[in-house]
Amino acid sequence: MFSNDDAYICNVFDENGAGVAVMFSKNVAMYNNTFKNSTGDASYGILLKDISDAEIIGNHFLNNTSALFLEGANRMIIKKNIFSGNGWGMKIQANCVENIISYNNFYSNTFDVGTNGTLVLNTFSHNYWDKYEGYDLDKDNIGDVPFHPLSVYSVIIENNPIAMLLFRSFMITLLEKTEKLIPSITPENFRDDSPVMKAYNL
Repeated sequence: MFSNDDAYICNVFDENGAGVAVMFSKNVAMYNNTFKNSTGDASYGILLKDISDAEIIGNHFLNNTSALFLEGANRMIIKKNIFSGNGWGMKIQANCVENIISYNNFYSNTFDVGTNGTLVLNTFSHNYWDKYEGYDLDKDNIGDVPFHPLSVYSVIIENNPIAMLLFRSFMITLLEKTEKLIPSITPENFRDDSPVMKAYNL
């Protein structure tokens, strides 16, 4: 806490009970680290609280309950990271603003993104999402329709954790399909307007 202008480079954080927490700091750089196997009810790969002007670049988040948790995080650049096999790839709270999340790979996560509100003041752009079902008619490797990474089920779980009992049920599958056709619960502007069709070689 209260540690500005720090850099975390080329570390491996494995099987930590709560993961790594950095709070009340600015100008933090995290490059080429691996955060993996932090599992449990209150476990994170990284928890960032009240962080500003930071860079999270080139990291691997593997098999964590929540890979990256952001609360009160502002003006951060989050790019060229891999989020794979996590419960939540990223939890970004509604009090996070002006963050740019781009050129990342999201695949094999139960939920790619979660949030606790409807206010969206962050930018998602040019990320790879394995759940994207859009098309690319002009073959420029960028999807022709936006991708909405926030699933309605993750919104429900955020407010009612007991609803996790219904995971993979037919009712939830039907709810997810309906929400894609007629969005009503998830914020319309919580989207990646330029999803890429193929994963980056990071």
